[in-house]
Amino acid sequence: MSMKRQRAIATLADLLVLALVVVLNPLNPLYEARLTPPRMPDKVEVRYHPLTATDSLTVAHMQTQLDELGYYLRVHNVTDEGYGMVAQYHHTLQQKAWRASLASMSPGQQPSQTVRIAAKDRPLVGVKVGGGYWKAGRYLVGRLNGKAITRDSQGRIVSALWQQDTVVCAIRQDSLGTYRGQMDRHLQACGLGTMNLADGTHQEGFWQHDLLDGFAFSCSSHEPMHVGEWKEGRFLGERMKYTAERIYGIDISRHQHEKGRRRYAIDFSRLRITSLGRRHDAQGRTFPVSFLYIKSTEGTTIRNRYFLSDYAKAKRQGIRVGAYHFFSLKSSAELQARYFVNHTLFRQGDFPPVLDVEPTDADIRRIGGDEVLMRRIRVFLQYVERRTGMRPILYVSQTFINRHMRSAHDIKQRYNVWIARYGQYKPDVRLVYWQLAADGRVDGIQGDVDINVFNGYAPQFSAFVKSGVHR
Repeated sequence: MSMKRQRAIATLADLLVLALVVVLNPLNPLYEARLTPPRMPDKVEVRYHPLTATDSLTVAHMQTQLDELGYYLRVHNVTDEGYGMVAQYHHTLQQKAWRASLASMSPGQQPSQTVRIAAKDRPLVGVKVGGGYWKAGRYLVGRLNGKAITRDSQGRIVSALWQQDTVVCAIRQDSLGTYRGQMDRHLQACGLGTMNLADGTHQEGFWQHDLLDGFAFSCSSHEPMHVGEWKEGRFLGERMKYTAERIYGIDISRHQHEKGRRRYAIDFSRLRITSLGRRHDAQGRTFPVSFLYIKSTEGTTIRNRYFLSDYAKAKRQGIRVGAYHFFSLKSSAELQARYFVNHTLFRQGDFPPVLDVEPTDADIRRIGGDEVLMRRIRVFLQYVERRTGMRPILYVSQTFINRHMRSAHDIKQRYNVWIARYGQYKPDVRLVYWQLAADGRVDGIQGDVDINVFNGYAPQFSAFVKSGVHR
C-alpha cells in the first residue's frame, strides 16, 4: 500500500474518531437532545406524623420554650418587629408539643398517611459540580433551574432549589444542626432562614455569612429567649419602637424640687413627656404620664419632704402613683423596711412599692459579698409584702443582675424587676418597667427627669393595674 493511500486512510479514521467524540461529548448540545430521560414511576410514601418515641424530658424542654415564647407574646403586639415570626414559631411548637405528648402517652400507636406522588410531580434532582450539573444521567452546562444537591467549600451537602443558577432556598444539615432558608453564592446562610441546633435551640431571622445578622430570635430550653438585633452572631438586644401605644411614666424625688438654693414646684396638671432623652429619638412626639413613682425614704433616717404633697397632687390628677425606698448597706434591712412602711402612704389602687438597690461593687464586698446582699434584699421585700399586702418591685441595673444575681433565682422568679439601662436596646430579662433615660424632659417639671416605659401595652397594663403583678 502506498504511503499516500495510508495517509488518506489515517486522516479518514481521525475524522471519524473526532466526530464520535463530538457527538458523545456531554458538552455538545446534541448530546442532550439525543438522549431521553428515564421514565419515572409513581411513588407511594407512608408518612408517620408523631415522633417514634418521645420521652418526658423532650416534652418538658418544649414546654420551657413555649413558656418563653408565651411571655414574649404577652408583652408585645403586632406592631413590634418580628412579632409575627415569633408567633408563627409558637404555633408550630405548640403543634409539635401536642404530637409529642401523644406519642409519649401512646407509644407504638402512630397515625400514618399513605400518599401517592405522581411521576409528573416528582422533578428530577440534579447534582451540581464544577461549571455544570448532572441530571437524568447527563452532564449539562449552563444555568441550573430546579432542585439539585451540591457541596459547599467545607464539604457540607446542600440541597437547594435553583433559579437561573441562583439559590432560591436551601437545606443544609451538619453536626451543628439543620439550616433552612436563603443562601448566597458561596452557599452560606444569607437572608431569611431558620436553624435548628442539635441541642434543641431554634434560631430564626436574618443571616449573613452563616451568622445571625439583623433582626432574629433564638429560643431554647436552657437559655433566656433573645429577640431583637444581632450583629455577626452576637445578640445586641431588642430595639424598642417608641410609639403612642406605649405606656410611659416617670419617677421623681426632692431633686425635681431643688436645684442648688432654688426651689421649684411641680405642676401636675401639665405633666406630659416631651423628650425621651438624647439617646432615644421620639420623632417629635409627646406622651402622657401614665404612672409616677415618688421617692419616700432612704436608709432609716432620710425622708423626702415633698412626698406627701406630690402624692396627693398626682392622685388628684388621676395619675397612678407608687413609692420607692433607696436601700442602704449601712443599716438593717428589716429596720429599713419598717421605716419605709411607717413613713409612706399605701392606698388602694396604688402601684406596688419599689426597693431601689444601687450599691457599688466595693460596697458589696465590704458587707461580705453577693449572698449577704441577697439575704438583706429578701428580708426587705418579704417584710414590705407582709405589711402592705402588695408584692414589691426590685429596681436595679442590668449590670447588677448580671454580676450579682446569678444565683438569686428565687428573687428573679417571684418579684417583678425594674431595670435601669440607658442604651439603645431593651434589656433581655423579664421586667415590668425599663428606665430608658435619666435626662428626659416633662412639661410641668424643672430640669431632667427619669423616663420609664412599661413592658407591654394597654391590655397588659390594665391587668397589672388590677393585680399589681406583671406576668
